[in-house]
Amino acid sequence: MKSSLVAISAAVVVGTLVTGLRDRAALQERFGLASGAKPAPELMMVGRIKPTEVPAADPDFNVQTVADRIEAITSSPPSEPVTVEPKTAAPQPEAQQPAAPQTAAQPTPVTPPIVSEPPAQQQAAAQPQPAVDESALRYFASRGDKVRLQAEISRLQALYPNWVPPADPLAVPQNGDKQLEAMWKLYSDSRYAELRKAIADRQATDAGWQPPADLLDRLDVAEARARLVNASDLKQYATVVDIGAATPSLLTCSEVDVLWRVAEAFIHTKRAQRGQDAYTYILKNCTNPAERQATVEKASTLLGYQPMQALLALEKPAADGSKEFDAIRDNLARRFMAEGNEDPNLAVAPDYVARIEKLVGTEGLASDALLLGWYQLRRNNDADAEKWFRAARAKEDSAIASQGLALALIARKAPVEAEDVMFRWRADSEDATATYLAATANVMALQPPADLSEDVLHRIAVEVIARKYVPTAQQFGWYARSLNQFQTAARWFETALAWKPDDEPSAYGLVVTREQLGDRKGVRDIQQAWVGRSARIANLEDTSSQAMNAVTSPLEKGEATPQQPASRPSTLPPQRPVADEPHPVERRTEVRPGSEAAVRPSKPAMQTVTIERGPRQTRGCSTTLDAGQLSPADALSRGWCLMDINRPMEAIAAFEAALQSPVRKVREDAAYGQSLAYLRAGLSSNAAVAATKAPQNRQRAAELQVAILADRALSAFDAGRYRETLIYLDQRAQLQQERIDLMVLRGYSYLNLKMYDDAGRIFEAAAATGSRDATRGLADLRKITHPDVND
Repeated sequence: MKSSLVAISAAVVVGTLVTGLRDRAALQERFGLASGAKPAPELMMVGRIKPTEVPAADPDFNVQTVADRIEAITSSPPSEPVTVEPKTAAPQPEAQQPAAPQTAAQPTPVTPPIVSEPPAQQQAAAQPQPAVDESALRYFASRGDKVRLQAEISRLQALYPNWVPPADPLAVPQNGDKQLEAMWKLYSDSRYAELRKAIADRQATDAGWQPPADLLDRLDVAEARARLVNASDLKQYATVVDIGAATPSLLTCSEVDVLWRVAEAFIHTKRAQRGQDAYTYILKNCTNPAERQATVEKASTLLGYQPMQALLALEKPAADGSKEFDAIRDNLARRFMAEGNEDPNLAVAPDYVARIEKLVGTEGLASDALLLGWYQLRRNNDADAEKWFRAARAKEDSAIASQGLALALIARKAPVEAEDVMFRWRADSEDATATYLAATANVMALQPPADLSEDVLHRIAVEVIARKYVPTAQQFGWYARSLNQFQTAARWFETALAWKPDDEPSAYGLVVTREQLGDRKGVRDIQQAWVGRSARIANLEDTSSQAMNAVTSPLEKGEATPQQPASRPSTLPPQRPVADEPHPVERRTEVRPGSEAAVRPSKPAMQTVTIERGPRQTRGCSTTLDAGQLSPADALSRGWCLMDINRPMEAIAAFEAALQSPVRKVREDAAYGQSLAYLRAGLSSNAAVAATKAPQNRQRAAELQVAILADRALSAFDAGRYRETLIYLDQRAQLQQERIDLMVLRGYSYLNLKMYDDAGRIFEAAAATGSRDATRGLADLRKITHPDVND
């Protein structure tokens, strides 16, 4: 019974071919194929075509009986051809024309082709019996080829409705024409070039002989298929469409591979809708499950998300209640998610997103988590993206997973972690490098500045210089300015401009920095270079000529002239603050001996402050009030009043409101006052940032920097970071002469670092001024260096 089913199916295929050959014009019209000259051939409107009924086989013909009889004689050797020696293996066809497997040889059932409606049996009976070429039937019968035999019977029935197949094809007399039988053998073996030659040779020797029309039609179609497959393999897509247009009998369910190739050719020649039509035709008319599934898989690699949804709507339910394409739905979901990653405007159905999320839990593939991460990142769902990128890195730490995580971290303003995540992969690819450098720029642009270790600052600077990355170099300049390291800032801005001379933000940073350094010639040079290109550079006001606000400390006589900050390597910005910030006026210290040398700051003494500013409000600020409701001038006065009664946190808010003033002088005073308030509250990092909110004159900038550095030195000493203490003291000494109490702090730092000679020199110099703390430091030094004498 199985053999019969196979034979019947093959017969249907042959019937399709013959019908197509009989009515080529009708097929061309139904498929949308132009005949004759075809400047731009198009595929059939396949979506509109419905398969017709195939004529039923003769009810008196028993296929099973014939198949059994063929099986019984297949053991006997077939008759040998006369002129062509049969070969055990078919050779390759000629160049550029590879052979395609013949449809008739396929053992699997296929969909009935597009054929014309058969005439009614009553009408068929009245028609005269035409001559039927049964040579192919006899050849397949003699070879014992059951599949091709039944296909030939079905073909002849479709071609000649009144033809009745013999009850026993094996009883049909064998072909008397051995040469013709050899030709059929060549056709059966797909040796088309040899078959053409055999036909030509016989016509040359026998002028009266003509090959059967059936053989020639079959040969034309087979060669067209070979040319189409060859053109498709060579990616000659226009040729594929031309051949398909000229051979519509190939465009049926029995030639699904040809339909696939024509659909691909349409898509690659910018006619995606026609390609979709070809896939739609297969899903509407063809029934082979494997071919239908393969059609969807092939289409998904060429068509976009929306066309694929139209094809999937043609899915058939399975007998068990599942869906036809469930076996490939996971891969389809992955493909759709990948397309969504490329197009942020594409909304992939939630079912596909949920399927990938489930796969992450069941299969645990990093690639699935990456699909989700990129999909969410492209839609600005940073928290979800971060979750999936972290899951991907947990499965497999890769450059692409780290890059996605870094972008998600940058988006939620966590660039410090982003830089750390990407540092390992910074040179993996151009995209990885770009992501790492973007993270560095965001790290340096944080406000308030991030508390970075020296190693991190060093590696960022090295990468920025190696790759000449302007945005991070520029941010290094602003970063140095936030620490009042103006000379270092100027070098970074100059470096950025050397790499990109038209970088206006770097030029602006440099001109502002040179103004604060008092480099008037440098300011004029930049302004002249940018005249007509930057209004804010050309119109920069000279803040150094304005009235100076000063803080006079009773500990220091006269007015100290600030010096330029000490030269530091451009690749290493100065150490960051490591503790909370002090009172605006430098704290005094006292020395207390102990088993380990130590210096502890005493409570800061209140200093007399003389400042040029507007009217001050000495009373009336004791009650709580929202400074945002005041005018900027009133908010400034209230800020100074709050500082007088030692309420720095409220003063900070008042000065912030005053910073909104359109008057430059008010903004400068507000920035200065807010810096002092932060210092009094113990937040020196914030004080450094506040000082940059409006340009300050040189004296104010130096005053604030001196106070900040002194407190950082004290905080570092309290934390046991003695080398860092010396760094801050050195930086401060570049701006202002070192006070006696800070000299003592320096001596104890040397003492704790076991640099006894340096400690002794400092203590002796300070003790010569009558400092008791310095004298006590000498005693502590002798206890450590000469314990026997002390005893």
